[in-house]
Amino acid sequence: MVSQKVVIKNPTGLHLRPAGILCKEAMQFKSLITFSYKENTANAKSVLSVLGACVKCGDEITFVCEGIDEEAALKALVDLVKSGLGE
Repeated sequence: MVSQKVVIKNPTGLHLRPAGILCKEAMQFKSLITFSYKENTANAKSVLSVLGACVKCGDEITFVCEGIDEEAALKALVDLVKSGLGE
């Protein structure tokens, strides 16, 4: 299991478009991928779960990846968030 904190940089937070981009990337990996925000944990492979977390710009989330490709999954998702999730 690996984890890393990252700050959401895009101005609108994790609304529908960036949530979809995040989920699409997460689904490319076999590992279980979740993130925690405040007291909640969201499945990074579920758009509804990501949207339900209500993550805004400037919020810090912690990705947790567990599985055979956990290192690659964590790096890909952290890089994606740092790049602004396509916005």
